[in-house]
Amino acid sequence: MVTTSQFRALALALPGAEERSHFGKADFRVQDKIFAGLAPSKGAARGAEPERGYFKARPELREELAGSAAFAPAEGAWGKSGWTYVELPRAELALLREMLLESWKLVAPAKLVAAQERGPARAAKKGSR
Repeated sequence: MVTTSQFRALALALPGAEERSHFGKADFRVQDKIFAGLAPSKGAARGAEPERGYFKARPELREELAGSAAFAPAEGAWGKSGWTYVELPRAELALLREMLLESWKLVAPAKLVAAQERGPARAAKKGSR
């Protein structure tokens, strides 16, 4: 089970990520491009804490997630462009961490992705030469 706070923390832990609002719902961006967000579950009471998140996924990743009760492609054109919903109470934290990282990589600038993939240890080593 993943909470809204955990989802938010995972998204904001990614380099350059910031939280904003899109149509009154929290979203997470890197360089002004949305990679994830929070939305009320279908049928949720107005003002209720969101129990559903969304993120962008590559087609092959969406196919892997298809059998899971926690993940579902968004409907319509939004879904065709890769957006995927996650029911937070059904999701596993480790898997969601991977999904948000992959989503972030789809929209983040190449230099930022490369720096993240090098990791802090390699970046520190490179700077000490």
